[in-house]
Amino acid sequence: MGIRVADDLQQMQAPVVIKKYANRRLYNTESSSYVTLDHLSQMVKQGTHFEVHDARTGDDITHSVLTQIIFEEEAKGQNLLPIAFLRQIIRLYGDPMQAFVPGYLDLSMETFTKNEDEMRRRIAHAFGGGQEVVEQLARQNMAVFERAMQMFTPHMVEELPAPPPAPAPSAGDLSELKSEIDEMRRQLAELSQRK
Repeated sequence: MGIRVADDLQQMQAPVVIKKYANRRLYNTESSSYVTLDHLSQMVKQGTHFEVHDARTGDDITHSVLTQIIFEEEAKGQNLLPIAFLRQIIRLYGDPMQAFVPGYLDLSMETFTKNEDEMRRRIAHAFGGGQEVVEQLARQNMAVFERAMQMFTPHMVEELPAPPPAPAPSAGDLSELKSEIDEMRRQLAELSQRK
């Protein structure tokens, strides 16, 4: 079952409620136990839908807790978000384009997630599954994403370095994968023109 399908099934079920107390402790009301940000990170990776509420006010603080998880992962050296991308995001706060960014990012990640399993299969088939190939493709995809972000805010974005050269094609699957990437680029270009 793909990640997106699992996420959709989890969304239909009632979310697990996590309460955050003033002492910064997190309490899972389903398992009746205290949890950490690492536990919540694992829940996300497992596709468990949860909401975090302030124990005193009842306010939904899920967004800030998920942001904190990303901060913790980045601090561990995971570095999923490149510096240029982070700068672009910071520049968009308070900009008139800010309202469009969440929907754009949701759509981009949804498209990526839908194609993720197929991309992994094709890469494994074309290149024997080498991790370095997967990492290079991830860097290239991030460069494409950053260039797409430039279309939203061309006046605000620094010049980005060119993506690393693609490995030499060795199979028919690789050309089909390139076609799919070109189609994703075309869709991103159409989205940027709708603004």
